[in-house]
Amino acid sequence: MPQSWQILKDWPELILDRLSDAGVARITYNRPEKRNALNGALVAAFFDSLDIIRADREIKAVITRGAGKAYSSGLDLHFLRQVNATPRDWDRPTPTIQLAEAIRAFPRVMIAQVHGYCLGGALGIMNCHDIVFAAEDAQLGMPEILRGSFGQLVTSTLVHGGIPLKKVALLQLVGRNITGTEADRLGIVSQAVPADQLEDTTTRIASEIASRHLAPLEHAKITVQMGRDLSLSQAIQLDQLVGQRLRRAVDPTADVESYLESQKGGPNLDYKRPDV
Repeated sequence: MPQSWQILKDWPELILDRLSDAGVARITYNRPEKRNALNGALVAAFFDSLDIIRADREIKAVITRGAGKAYSSGLDLHFLRQVNATPRDWDRPTPTIQLAEAIRAFPRVMIAQVHGYCLGGALGIMNCHDIVFAAEDAQLGMPEILRGSFGQLVTSTLVHGGIPLKKVALLQLVGRNITGTEADRLGIVSQAVPADQLEDTTTRIASEIASRHLAPLEHAKITVQMGRDLSLSQAIQLDQLVGQRLRRAVDPTADVESYLESQKGGPNLDYKRPDV
């Protein structure tokens, strides 16, 4: 049966739609003639999309992707010039930095579907997603050094993503792109797949995630996004706190007999909690 996507809102620079009866929303950057370079209008529409999604508790996973030939070529440099035209205090982040932090904190599972180019600031924003699927032939890179910058947001998200420092320095200082396959090998993306399987793979796994109870998904994200900034001892304590918070929303051991019965013979991903 073909998938049915319903448009929730359509801006000139961005499209928000939803997969019918699946709990999956999709944000599409819609500046294909500019290789989906991020400008002020696109970023503002992204924030509006998150507000629409937040109001719908049935949506549990959100896919981001680019229209046309690329995920995103990074920040529109004319937009960046406007942002930098007036001196900005260090404690007042730029719109794209605000967006990156919003994606990290957003209480839904954020999944990037990357094809074509994913460069500069777009790579930094990609790094703030929970899961990333990339086409094997996608091109990921940091061209900032070529124009006199260092890769704000990209550098920090790669380093704190656990990528070896020598690999980060190679990407940053040389300015050459790597493929989706190479990014998978380095752990920059969750999985690289053939380009013709990218959309089906991303949508299928997003739908699987969205079939689960929202409360465990939200709390799982808390432990990852907050825990990675902590020491191991602090992260374990965070797990305990989050576990107690989760139990106020859902009983993890409810219907345990049915769950155990469903798993006999090996993992069964078709099991669904009765309260989903």
